[in-house]
Amino acid sequence: MDEMKKWIVYIWISMLCPTGIWAQINTDRVMMIGRNALYFEDYVLSIQYFNQVINAKSYLAEPYFYRGLAKLNLDDFQGAENDCTEALQRNPFVVSAYQVRGIARIQQKNYAGAIEDYEKALKLDPENINIWHNMSLCRMNQEDYEGAKKDLDKLITIAPKYTKAYLMRGEVDLKQKDTIAARNDIEKALEIDRYDPDTWASRGMLEMMTKRYKDAESDLTQAIYLSVRNAGLYINRALSRFYQNNLKGAMADYDLALDIDPNHFIGHYNRGLLRAQVGDDNRAIEDFNFVIDMEPNNMMAIFNRGLLLDQTGDYRNAIKDYTTVIDEYPNFLLGYQYRAKARRRIGDNRGAEADEIVILKAQLEQQNGTNQQTAQNSDKESTRKKSDKNMNNYRKIVVADNDGMENKYKNEYRGRVQDRNITIVPQPMFILTYYEKVNEVNQIIHYNKYIADLNNKRLYPNRLLITNEETPLAEKQVTRHFASIDEQTTAIVQHPEDANKRFARSLDYYLVQDWENALVDLNDAIECDSTFMPAYFNRAIIRYKQLEFQKVEQQEQEHQSSDHQFMYMKSEYNLIKKDLDKVIELAPDFIHAYYNRANLLVTLKDYRTAIDEYNRVIEMDPKMADAYYNRGLTHIYLGNNKQGIQDLSKAGELGKYSAYNVIKRFTEVKE
Repeated sequence: MDEMKKWIVYIWISMLCPTGIWAQINTDRVMMIGRNALYFEDYVLSIQYFNQVINAKSYLAEPYFYRGLAKLNLDDFQGAENDCTEALQRNPFVVSAYQVRGIARIQQKNYAGAIEDYEKALKLDPENINIWHNMSLCRMNQEDYEGAKKDLDKLITIAPKYTKAYLMRGEVDLKQKDTIAARNDIEKALEIDRYDPDTWASRGMLEMMTKRYKDAESDLTQAIYLSVRNAGLYINRALSRFYQNNLKGAMADYDLALDIDPNHFIGHYNRGLLRAQVGDDNRAIEDFNFVIDMEPNNMMAIFNRGLLLDQTGDYRNAIKDYTTVIDEYPNFLLGYQYRAKARRRIGDNRGAEADEIVILKAQLEQQNGTNQQTAQNSDKESTRKKSDKNMNNYRKIVVADNDGMENKYKNEYRGRVQDRNITIVPQPMFILTYYEKVNEVNQIIHYNKYIADLNNKRLYPNRLLITNEETPLAEKQVTRHFASIDEQTTAIVQHPEDANKRFARSLDYYLVQDWENALVDLNDAIECDSTFMPAYFNRAIIRYKQLEFQKVEQQEQEHQSSDHQFMYMKSEYNLIKKDLDKVIELAPDFIHAYYNRANLLVTLKDYRTAIDEYNRVIEMDPKMADAYYNRGLTHIYLGNNKQGIQDLSKAGELGKYSAYNVIKRFTEVKE
């Protein structure tokens, strides 16, 4: 009877949870759930939880800060700034709030405001690398090069192995026309880390500036080799090849850049010029059409298209383009010249004569020194800045107005709770859920007969998916799952012994990042039916995620792990393994349980046993790319790079394309 009373009280509390009343009872717990959601990049959901805490206890700084961090990740920079301001009004000693507000201000081009924030933060944390990094970047954007150099000197003193500081100081050197100092800084960065693509890219651009184009191409090739798909690197290498008169190689690079970034303006414009140069007129027109769609008022693109239309015999549309340019630049004599020829070709002699009169009159005025408005002659350079409006430079290859410092030296601070370790990590564990990321290139459907049979019985609101590519919920989905918690609660009251009802509600709780209630439901589902495999499977992964988050919390608070904490973690990992063992006992063909158990062994640094487990997974499914990927990394952890690279290569072949980037990290770079 006491157990029944306990259950009724639990049902009553659970029914309150999604309504928000619970937030008034236990804001610490709601805060924790919000931070769970933030860490796992469920930004929309996390904001809803932080809102509950703010409504209940508006005097707290913490929920404003984390809500600001969530907004920053959603590109709501003004909202992020406002929330951080609210947090700092309540507690002016939160370093992270100054950092996040600084980033929000950078995104709004308020560099002075960001510097003000960073200076305040440095009084509280004077050796924070990220703050010095970002403040230096702000000074560079303000063109305060002396100030930037002082900040970077300080940063290098604090962190002498931080390569980005040398690269940024090299950038300042170049702004101050000191190529020798720039080369020294870039070479120092290369000495520290030969696997950072930015170091090779920076030296490549320095070689380009000093007209050593072959060396520039070589360095940019190394940057491309080490980098994730980066359109800008191909654009820059194309330029180095263009300077060497390797038009075919340059066009190949523009093709690759546009495969990565189909909307790259410079890629389309320059490829159009090169296609025109080699007589590929129709495809050149396609490129200029794209540029004009992006920038309808780009007169140089319109004029180039006009020339190509003229050359392909489409005189009337060529005349339209010439006229558009002449209307904008009435002193552009070359426009009149080409329009006159095109008009004669369609029999418009009167129009042609009018254009020729304009040309003749301008020439006479120029001879007499009375016409000061004619277009200046183009210089001898074969490239032009994108912002250059001199129509006489219409045939020149375009280069960016700046070197993209904001993109080149991205600040690496993303906020404490969702800071990911940038080291290479295994592919994640699998879970049963309703949603997964859509991969248009290589969508893999993970199948198990037991799960397929459950889906065929239509026991749950959505189809169960076996996935390790989870996706954050949209706002409507969040609302739907909160409502579903109430619906499932009613169903549980009506069918208290039905494990499926409890499992269904556990999924709702899990999806809204309420792990504690999800685990309660999974425990109860197992109590209802000790053979219900999905409950053991999901309980293992939720416990694993809890531990992952707890470890991050410890790092954030800079607490050393005590013996007691270590023993607690070890016992929790044993519980996870016990659940996975039970899944395998109940469903020996459920390959994803073996895979998850292998991942757990990697976490515990039991690499050799993990490899045995991955071997079993691959025997069961020779096409499971994630298993090859993780076995490859595990071999590398043991120092067996050759075997590791073989496995990573197989993973890449099976569609896990990120494996190729990992392979590059463990392959010696050669100059």
